[in-house]
Amino acid sequence: MRLLLLLLVAASAVVRSDASANLGGVPSKRLKMQYATGPLLKFQIWRVFEEYMRVISQRYPDIRIEGENYLPQPIYRHIASFLSVFKLVLIGLIIVGKDPFAFFGMQAPSIWQWGQENKVYACMMVFFLSNMIENQCMSTGAFEITLNDVPVWSKLESGHLPSMQQLVQILDNEMKLNVHMDSIPHHRS
Repeated sequence: MRLLLLLLVAASAVVRSDASANLGGVPSKRLKMQYATGPLLKFQIWRVFEEYMRVISQRYPDIRIEGENYLPQPIYRHIASFLSVFKLVLIGLIIVGKDPFAFFGMQAPSIWQWGQENKVYACMMVFFLSNMIENQCMSTGAFEITLNDVPVWSKLESGHLPSMQQLVQILDNEMKLNVHMDSIPHHRS
């Protein structure tokens, strides 16, 4: 029973630390970088972007490049969080040997009996199956790029990643447009 309590405390600490890591939905990394100068090119991705970052930083040394995970819809994040805690509770119950079905006045299913006879395999199965579902819930397949908070590419809309040439052409156009807009005198009406 003490092990189950420790598992619940650890799971709640993980959920709390995840919630406090995003202060109101704003990553702490953004707070540190908001005072830096130059245009900001932001990649919101799920996979690695080192190749894009290397080429862009060589071509545009003044651009700051940030990468972050593109968060899935809140319902999927909540499902993944629930599964993370549920997985720990279920593994704790398997290890301790408590029958949760007896608490509800139900007969334990045969898979529970198998889990009690094969605790190591049952715990591994719960852990890996839960992780698989959690990863599926958190995966978006996104590759979103913004320049100074203006979207310049969206894999979610286009359905594919930009080639390096496409991305460089888009950035060239955006940078020329920004320079042109900055050189136009502003008139008051």
